[in-house]
Amino acid sequence: MIAAHLLAYFFTELSHDQIQKVDKYLYHLRLSEETLLEISKRFLKEMEKGLGRDTNATATIKMLPTFVRSTPDGTESGEFLALDLGGTNFRVLRVKVSDNGKQKVEMENQIYAIPEDLMRGSGTQLFDHIAECLANFLEKLKIKDKKLPLGFTFSFPCQQSKLDESILINWTKGFKSSGVEGRDVVALLRKAISKRGDFDIDILAVINDTVGTMMTCGYDDHDCEIGLIVGTGTNACYMEEMRHIDLVDGDEGRMCVNMEWGAFGDDGALDDIRTEFDREIDMGSLNPGKQLFEKMISGMYMGELVRLILVKMAKEGQLFRGRTTPDLLTTGHFETKFVSAIEKEKEGLSKAEEILSRLGLEASEEDCVATQRICQIVSERAANLCAATLAAVLRRIKENKGAERLRSTVGVDGSVYKKHPQFSRQLQKMVRRLAPGCGVRFLRSEDGSGKGAAMVTAVAYRLSSQKEERQATLDAFRLSKEQLAGVKQRMREEMERGLRKETHDAATVKMLPTYVRATPDGTEKGDFLALDLGGTNFRVLLVRVRNGKKRTVEMHNKIYSIPLEAMQGTGEELFDHIVHCIADFLEYMGMKGVALPMGFTFSFPCQQNSLDEGILLKWTKGFKATGCEGEDVVRLLKDAIHRREEFDLDVVAVVNDTVGTMMTCGYEDPCCEVGLIVGTGSNTCYMEEMCNVELVDGDEGRMCVNMEWGAFGDSGCLDDVRTPFDCAVDELSLNPGKQRFEKMISGMYLGEIVRNILIDFTKRGLLFRGRISERLKTRGIFQTKFLSQIESDRLALRQVRSILQHLGLESTCDDSIIVKEVCTAVARRGAQLCGAGLAAVVDKIRENRGLDSLRVTVGVDGTLYKLHPHFSNVLHETVRDLAPKCTVSFLQSEDGSGKGAALITAVACRIREAGQH
Repeated sequence: MIAAHLLAYFFTELSHDQIQKVDKYLYHLRLSEETLLEISKRFLKEMEKGLGRDTNATATIKMLPTFVRSTPDGTESGEFLALDLGGTNFRVLRVKVSDNGKQKVEMENQIYAIPEDLMRGSGTQLFDHIAECLANFLEKLKIKDKKLPLGFTFSFPCQQSKLDESILINWTKGFKSSGVEGRDVVALLRKAISKRGDFDIDILAVINDTVGTMMTCGYDDHDCEIGLIVGTGTNACYMEEMRHIDLVDGDEGRMCVNMEWGAFGDDGALDDIRTEFDREIDMGSLNPGKQLFEKMISGMYMGELVRLILVKMAKEGQLFRGRTTPDLLTTGHFETKFVSAIEKEKEGLSKAEEILSRLGLEASEEDCVATQRICQIVSERAANLCAATLAAVLRRIKENKGAERLRSTVGVDGSVYKKHPQFSRQLQKMVRRLAPGCGVRFLRSEDGSGKGAAMVTAVAYRLSSQKEERQATLDAFRLSKEQLAGVKQRMREEMERGLRKETHDAATVKMLPTYVRATPDGTEKGDFLALDLGGTNFRVLLVRVRNGKKRTVEMHNKIYSIPLEAMQGTGEELFDHIVHCIADFLEYMGMKGVALPMGFTFSFPCQQNSLDEGILLKWTKGFKATGCEGEDVVRLLKDAIHRREEFDLDVVAVVNDTVGTMMTCGYEDPCCEVGLIVGTGSNTCYMEEMCNVELVDGDEGRMCVNMEWGAFGDSGCLDDVRTPFDCAVDELSLNPGKQRFEKMISGMYLGEIVRNILIDFTKRGLLFRGRISERLKTRGIFQTKFLSQIESDRLALRQVRSILQHLGLESTCDDSIIVKEVCTAVARRGAQLCGAGLAAVVDKIRENRGLDSLRVTVGVDGTLYKLHPHFSNVLHETVRDLAPKCTVSFLQSEDGSGKGAALITAVACRIREAGQH
């Protein structure tokens, strides 16, 4: 018993000594964590070089775009073919993918040989043979009459410019078929199939095996966005943001990048960690100076590395009593599978003895322990180097997403990863240490090159059929020039109906006279008060207008709130409260007792019979004060002033905010004769010839007409451009059937239209994986400000995703692109319709004056026009297209409802004074 213990102790000590000896000898192969982090940083820099258009040519990591834009989301279904060509045999597969509640993949395949004479013959013969084997497979399964989508795994160096095109750069693996290099292999296969004429298939995608690995695992785990192969060779791919891939046009979404990372270090970036053994392997390889990283980690070279170390140590007398054998000295005789066998925990040492004796060596216990330790150091270095580059990829994805912590899955294939007893464990452990902010799951791929090709095809098929469905819906929002010209024509007809006395009552566009007879000419001067009432707050302003060389407008204002009891009490209480606030303001400005002319912006539906009279038709916005509807609001205000008996005011004008906008801009630009508001609501006014305004007596001069164009279409004249989504929004609004034009173009409704489209897409499985969140069902939740944010060119998709997250929507990158597309379609149509309406207005002004061309300025206000990143440009472009004889400038208004009311008052006072002289 004691002897056994002593023997065990002696053996342990012996092992320990041998391990220390080997560790010391192979010191340069044992890389510290610090060194690995440094390599990881170098790798990241090389990735960036590979992605840059100007630096790609000199980059060692080529970062090739694969045109695979999306990973599986689990909703794929259908029947697909896959063709896997990467060596002397090739496979044809039928893959059935079903999604009836639970994901399921069924596969059948057949292996076909490629005779050597075809590998070295003409390309035509090779592809004819492949087509013949395909026909045989389809015949066997009795599916020759079906036109199925096919994915093609072609594992040779290729250049891709789209998903279904792959130009062969050069043959490898013993192939020499003539007339194929520099040609598109998909086109060659299609040609061979069509020449036969007995079957047809739809080749949707051509990929390499690394991408196939990612896609196969992506079907089982939707977080999978990296593919890794560590087998005979090594490579990786991952999903990169399109905005970083300079070699491909477009910034939206993501694309899988085939890194071709085996060439890392070919420029000398790894020289400081390469050993004499690495250099010797490289010198003896078929491609010296190339694929240096791959030669340090992949299965093709791992056994050879161990052999070179054994030879050197034997020659130096440190192993096998200084003896070598012809077998040990022969390149390739120490296979990588030997490394895996020797590193097994229990039988490793006995395997070492067996393998070494097969090589003709008489190995002692110490020799076996040392050999095992050499294998461990070589494989551990390989796993650690692989971990360093993989950690760089993970950090890159984490940074792209702006995530504090990344959750990601790596799909892995390859004999070294799968068969080596320690490699996968060591790789995972080191990745977690080098990328601590990343939660990584490793998922083994089953048949990446076959099933993977089918998955890429299934995703491409799903994306293309879903895109077709979405486009069919969004096409209703994409209006042609002819349709917009039709809208312009109808707006013009409705304007004429509103202006004429006999058709005015039936017209939807009311064309209300405002009694504003002129725009500012720059000679206005004086102090004016303005009152701006349009909601629960109202403002009192003092506006000082100065003329002369330096025209200025100086404003002072104070905001007051209107209590609920005043809004919903009697009219006397409401107007007494308003007058109390005016008195407070005059005292605050030190102007008590001064009688000033005043303009009153009253943004409620009114009928005007003169500039200083506005009959309230009905209260809106929560106001319910009694005794006001049907009354002149100017008289109600004057009565309240008289009741107070503290001051007197000359109420010169009552106006709405659209007219105020035109007047404010008219002060800056004398050509401004149109006012436009596109904000929560929308409206327009313009200067019309008096002879056309039949509701007012007199033919001389002009008058500003408040169009109230929001009601355009209430007669049904826009039904051909309204969509089911417009109808749904209208039906659930507070005023169904009313203000239909406004509901298609203004900020209050655009977000709601988008929300309805998103719900429709989700119900049809075209978005958010078919899952509707409760919040998306809430009316009004998708505010129009989100449209402006989502469509901002400066906003990356990850920020779009955070907006959607705020709405309780878990979105993928693809979902974000679709939401952006919907927002664009809805906002663009809104701007185009608005432009068509405005084109009718400016053309009418031109025709009124009998001009061949007109220069006119439109004063504009409203949040949608001012804050949306593209609305104004699309609006301008539409007006240019539909009113080519008008040169239209746009001027943004600042404070049309306050300053505008004062300027209308100033113009009215100027005209009144001129009349008195």
